[in-house]
Amino acid sequence: MGTLTELFAPERIAVIGATAREGSIGRAVMSNLKSDYNGEIVPVNPNYEEVMGFSCVGEIGEAAADMAVIVVPPKIALPAVEQAGEAGIKSVVVITAGFGETGGDGASREQELKEIAADYEMNLVGPNSLGIMSTSNGMNATFGPENAIPGELSFMSQSGAFITAVLDWANDEGVGFKDVASLGNKAVLDETDFVEHWGQDDETDVIIGYLEGISKGRDFIDTAREVTQDTPIVLVKSGRTDAGAQAASSHTGTIAGSEQAYEAGLDQAGVLRAESVQDLFDAAQMLANQPVPENNDVAVITNAGGPGVMSTDAVGDSGLEMATFDQETLDEFAEQLPPEGNIYNPVDIVGDADVERFRDALDIALADDNVGSAMVLSCPTAVLDYEQLAAETVKMREKHGKPVAACFMGGESVDASAEILSDAGIPNYFDPSRAIGALDSLWEYRQIQRRSYDEPAEFDVDREAAREILERVEEREDNRLGVEAMGLLEAYGIPMPESDIVESPDAALEVAKRIDGDVVMKIVSPDILHKSDIGGVKVGVSNDEIEDAFEDIVTRARNYQPDANLLGVQIQEMADLDSGTETIVGMNRDPQFGPLMMFGLGGIFVEVLEDTTFRVAPVSEAEAREMTEEIKTAPLLRGARGRDPADIEGIIETIQRLSQLVADFPAIMEFDINPLVATPDGVDAVDIRLTVDPEKL
Repeated sequence: MGTLTELFAPERIAVIGATAREGSIGRAVMSNLKSDYNGEIVPVNPNYEEVMGFSCVGEIGEAAADMAVIVVPPKIALPAVEQAGEAGIKSVVVITAGFGETGGDGASREQELKEIAADYEMNLVGPNSLGIMSTSNGMNATFGPENAIPGELSFMSQSGAFITAVLDWANDEGVGFKDVASLGNKAVLDETDFVEHWGQDDETDVIIGYLEGISKGRDFIDTAREVTQDTPIVLVKSGRTDAGAQAASSHTGTIAGSEQAYEAGLDQAGVLRAESVQDLFDAAQMLANQPVPENNDVAVITNAGGPGVMSTDAVGDSGLEMATFDQETLDEFAEQLPPEGNIYNPVDIVGDADVERFRDALDIALADDNVGSAMVLSCPTAVLDYEQLAAETVKMREKHGKPVAACFMGGESVDASAEILSDAGIPNYFDPSRAIGALDSLWEYRQIQRRSYDEPAEFDVDREAAREILERVEEREDNRLGVEAMGLLEAYGIPMPESDIVESPDAALEVAKRIDGDVVMKIVSPDILHKSDIGGVKVGVSNDEIEDAFEDIVTRARNYQPDANLLGVQIQEMADLDSGTETIVGMNRDPQFGPLMMFGLGGIFVEVLEDTTFRVAPVSEAEAREMTEEIKTAPLLRGARGRDPADIEGIIETIQRLSQLVADFPAIMEFDINPLVATPDGVDAVDIRLTVDPEKL
């Protein structure tokens, strides 16, 4: 596939299935194109000589078009797309439904559609799409009831109905768009393709979208990282709950659902995630028209004490901080404001403030180097002219080059001033929390721009040894491996205590004698997941107790689950739990994003506290370090309450090495190192559990 430029800027569009019949999609598409499109329109329908004033052709090859819009029934749509390909048409929008979304025959049709598009190297939107728009050439190739007004936002959505609702609202609010794309089933083009295209489009200032899923998560992350250095991306992602998650056998699989994958993936991609449609457009409008702040300190200028307190609360709930003014700034405020005013932040200029007092206060605040952004918060009074205040607010924003949010509270009295502000790219919000939230989006984006993305480390590992261990699962009835696969850690350089697996009391004693001090003994069985719950683990066993302990562990396992596959008993060097902290490093393979790494407090607490953080693998050193800093119990690792700090660098390297392992072997579906004991002197992987898909080996 090539560039999407021709998709949004075709010179001649063929509408395959065009008709003048009332209530038909073919008529709606023709009508929308006829209204504003500045190119040529060619209806394709063998049953008509003309449609809505345009000469009609009977075959696609006669259209000589560079884009085709398909609105014929699904069974006819496939040959229509193929004929378009034969005619050399590279851009195709399939509005027709009845494909993958219906399952069965529809899924088969969609697969055939993909193959046709691949054969002819087509940029294909859909199927089951509302269509696409571009205001730069007046193209509305949709069957929706509204056209977009020109603007600097480019918008994609998996829901066509959502697009129609948004456009209806946006036209009333004066919110404009450059391009609009209904993704439909994403048989060929998906969100990553549109992000890449709009990231190169000088007329798109902000990319926004509504997504229900991301087709190729890692590709999306890599593409969005590049785009967001210059073009912000703000998305609403539905489906936050984990209701559809499958049961998992590992701790990581139990805790990691699709929401964790999207949260991690979108963050790594540099995407701003909106909680609601309102947040989406609040952020988008601010990002499209305002300079980014140099710091997160905000000044609030207000003529009303109560709303000023509300704004302070909103700042506390955001990533912003209330700015602390320089002494020079405080002196100027004291000179300019009445004695009953407040010169500290939020700056209360008192209810009788006129436009000049607002202007002077905003001017003083924005001149302070400590202030990264400001909000003008006002309630209507008899002495305040909102239109003049709007004009002065615009002047101060332009003078200082810092972002300014407006919160002119009121109803009809605000309309004219809001239009003045909007024309200058300053959104007005009735609610102070929305204004602060929009400024917070700017600060978030500033931090994204400052990020540096390092390539993941490539450690010297023994892949063949790891592969041989994983292939053992092919000889078993289940797809789970446990401590019998500890060699995986050795192959990838992950530290672990000395250990061995034995099948008799005599062998157990022989191994124990090689280990300095008492040992830990564990039953080895893929069928017994929680070994300690059934007495399958004994800690601090001396050589004198080894043989009896072996018999007891095996007996307990047999009594608990007579049909369990017992592979033996592990004899392991004891980890230093007195000075160490039990952590967990794990992975669950997400259908969209692939290997999702987890780090958190381990041992028996992992499922109780769920103090965990996630990243999509492979992870860099910086990302692994962030994981160790994000959990609530991070102070335990850094030496809380007089404890010596744990080997953080060892944890970081272990996360990276496991990340490389699961990236190297897509057959690994889940993997837990639990616990990974971190002491001041190093880390030890004490226990592991993984599931493997033999078909992917």
